[in-house]
This record gives sequence, structure tokens and C-alpha cells, in this order.
Amino acid sequence: GAVITEPSSPEAHFGVIFMHNEGYSTGCGHAVIALAKVAVLTGIVDATEPLTEVRIETPSGLVKAYVEVKDGKIGRVRFRNVPSFVYALDREVEVEGIGRIRYDVAFGGAFYAFVDSEQLGLKCIPEGYRELIDVGMRIKRAVMRSLNIEHPFERDLSFLYGTIFVCPPMEEGSHSRHVTIFAEGEVDRCPTGTGVSARLPILLARNEVSIGEELVFESIINTKFTGRIVERVRYGPYEAVIPEVSGDAYIIAKNTFLIDPEDPLRYGFFLR
Repeated sequence: GAVITEPSSPEAHFGVIFMHNEGYSTGCGHAVIALAKVAVLTGIVDATEPLTEVRIETPSGLVKAYVEVKDGKIGRVRFRNVPSFVYALDREVEVEGIGRIRYDVAFGGAFYAFVDSEQLGLKCIPEGYRELIDVGMRIKRAVMRSLNIEHPFERDLSFLYGTIFVCPPMEEGSHSRHVTIFAEGEVDRCPTGTGVSARLPILLARNEVSIGEELVFESIINTKFTGRIVERVRYGPYEAVIPEVSGDAYIIAKNTFLIDPEDPLRYGFFLR
């Protein structure tokens, strides 16, 4: 979920807090795509053709989204994310019940551990989601115990958000498939916008992508994002990149939530 807020930055049109089953997230690419479309559709930001810029203040920084508009109709959305960088390459860790595995860690609005699914014999399909959750959480815990993660500027961002399994693509024309296990064992149904952002500098470090080259990433249910590197930047001690991720959003409902002042649970509850 996402809650729109007043921005603290004068550059932003609005701020956002992303929600999930563990609390809140520092970044969420598919929510940015959806919010940008909603902002233009509802008039929060005036539509301009052929491209409308929507500036969103997220917990990980200012994100600029660009909404395609043609003849009054809203189309595809792309966004330029915060500086993204490699934190650790080709590390190894002992995982309970699995053994020693190899992984990378990178930041794209959140820190992720990237693991090749084939080294574990895992299939990145919906039928295997329970095993993916179990293994993904084991890997996350093992990496958290063995690797100290520190963001160069924001202490609140200094934690491992999840595990991303990198899998062979199912469709011709796709680069790879991502299955993200995050928070308290949630499975992302998209390729993960912050995950695509974090994966791109890993690919660049291995000379597997060029600046400006577009790559298509699949999700566990075969939805797709396109990602590319816009430019290299320096970010504290890191050689980072500005990634751009594009996708589609579809409005499926308008909801009204009410707070009854006599409801003892009016502010919600939390079970963990």
C-alpha cells in the first residue's frame, strides 16, 4: 500500500509512505508507477503532452516519474530512481539447511541480496512460491548475520530488505526473471522496481549491460518492467548509476476508508 503525504522537499509534488506486512518500505517501484498515473488522472499534477513529470518524495529520496499522455489518454510510466550502487559482489555465506551459497548485494532504493536460482535448483514459478519464501528468508537472515550493511548517508536505509532470486527468462526477448522475497516473507508479484534499479549496477560492474541499453525483466507471474542505466554518478564512496524503470499501471478501484471515533481499533492493530 501507499499513503500520500505532504512533501518536506519543495521539489516534490507530494510525498509517499509505502506499507507492507513488516511496516514500511524505503522504496517501491511499482507503487511509484501507479502513483504517477493516479496523480495525473486525478489532477494532483496537471497533464501535459506528450510527457508529464511527477516528482515524488520517497523515504529513499526524490524520484522523478514521467507519464506518457497522448490525446488526453494516459499511457506507460517510467521513473528515474535514486542513485543505485553495488555494495558487495561474489560473496559467500553458509545458509541453514542449504549450505554455502554465492550472492551479491546492491542498493536501488533498498538493499537486496541477489542469488542465482540455478545454483539452488529452484524454479521461479508460482507453484514454487512457498519454497522460494522459505529459502529466500533463510538467505536474508544469513546475509544479515554475516554482512554489515551501511548506507553512505541515511542510517534508516542501512538494512537488508530482501532476497531476489535471479532466474532464466520464460519469454524470448526478456533478459531474466526476478522473484523478490521481502519484508516478513512477502513475494513481489512484479519484477521489483527497486530491485531492477539495484540489479543494473551489478550488470554494469560485470560488463553485461551498456549505458542506455534497455533490458526486460520478468516477474514470477510474468509481468514485466524495462530497465536501463541513464548515467553514471558518484554517490559518496560509491560509483553509482541513475536507473530508469518503466512499466504500466491500471486503476481498478476507488475506495473510501472511514474512522469511527467509537471504534476501539480505529487506528488498526498489529500481529507479528
